[in-house]
Amino acid sequence: MRGGLAREAATLMGGNMLAQALAVGAYFILTRIYTPDDYGLFNIFYSYIEVLVIASTCKYELATVVADNEREAAAVTRFALRLNTTVSAVLLAVAAGLWATGQLPTHFRSLGWMVMLIPPMVFFCGTSRIYSFLYNRFHRYRAIALSDNVAAGGGALLKVVLGLAGWLQSGLPIGTTLGQAAANINYRLGLHRLGLPATTRADEQSAARRHRNFPLFVASKEFISTFSSNLPFIWAAQYFGSAEVGLFGLALTFTMQPVNIVGSAIERVLYARTAEAVRERRPVGHTLIHALLPLTVAALAVCVAAWFVAEPVFVFCFGSRWAGCGDFVRALLPWAIVGFVVSITLYLPNVFGSQRTEIHFFVVLLAVRATAVYIGIRTASFLLTIRIFAWVSAAVYAALLIWYATQIIRYERNLKA
Repeated sequence: MRGGLAREAATLMGGNMLAQALAVGAYFILTRIYTPDDYGLFNIFYSYIEVLVIASTCKYELATVVADNEREAAAVTRFALRLNTTVSAVLLAVAAGLWATGQLPTHFRSLGWMVMLIPPMVFFCGTSRIYSFLYNRFHRYRAIALSDNVAAGGGALLKVVLGLAGWLQSGLPIGTTLGQAAANINYRLGLHRLGLPATTRADEQSAARRHRNFPLFVASKEFISTFSSNLPFIWAAQYFGSAEVGLFGLALTFTMQPVNIVGSAIERVLYARTAEAVRERRPVGHTLIHALLPLTVAALAVCVAAWFVAEPVFVFCFGSRWAGCGDFVRALLPWAIVGFVVSITLYLPNVFGSQRTEIHFFVVLLAVRATAVYIGIRTASFLLTIRIFAWVSAAVYAALLIWYATQIIRYERNLKA
């Protein structure tokens, strides 16, 4: 961990941590401007973004890292950009038609006119993800970190300004959308430095066909995983108060966001390095073990501390109306610790070409999460819903980790054969 891996991961995490420090600092103000009800509405809005952005790129951005050469990487990137633009345009037309005619589905009615923010948010998020993996292929981690700073820091500032201006329910989604737009611009400004080769439509279509496992299996897996992760907002929120949903949303942010920041940074670096090692027929297990062990021990220590201090810290930092967040943090900890290890190793099926098998784990994950939400609704307890949800998520993730280990063992046995 003292070599290039640590430096590259630290660049990504350092940039993310600066961005998140700005965002966390803003929470001290935001939670005194916006109510738990406002946050509950925003969490419902953002849950749809996370699901729809998968359909807008079909996860072709991941193919950029494993492409055989720069020409193929450029071709699949341009195909993904074209796909993202098309899907976002269709979403805009559908949203405009439904809103103008007053025929919004029940799930969207609470959003009102803010449903019109969903298509541009999907577009900017999708484009930023495509560019981030293109930059990742070329090891331009500082550029990725800078764009993350622009999105998080700029979005946080805009949320504060809009909240103070009285845009309470709409300030959170508008600020987030404009922050993503700014990050998108930052990526575009640095594209010329990558020196991408020219490609034709035929090149793009050929690259898309060659990497069809990504839309067929990876996008399906991600859609199922993201949809199931957002079931508390998409489904359970209809049966419980928006204030309680807002408390859970804030607890989820401060529990899972650190997991995503650290896990995503390590995963991106390991993804590029492991793909290179596999192309060169070199072993990969040693690097993974040395990366995972110290991180897992540190994560366990943080989770133990969070169990005891979460509630008083939330009340002290954000005010008494956010009391109860600590209960949700404790409920989320089993999912957080196992999910952290999974987030670092999610790329392995993409490298080994085993996406077809992996999707079965996520179908099971959707089923058990849906069952957890159903039980919670039947018992009329949102907190119980989250407790069951977290435990079943941790159980399926543990099984997934065992399967990932078998993939590495099989690959290294084949190297020695």
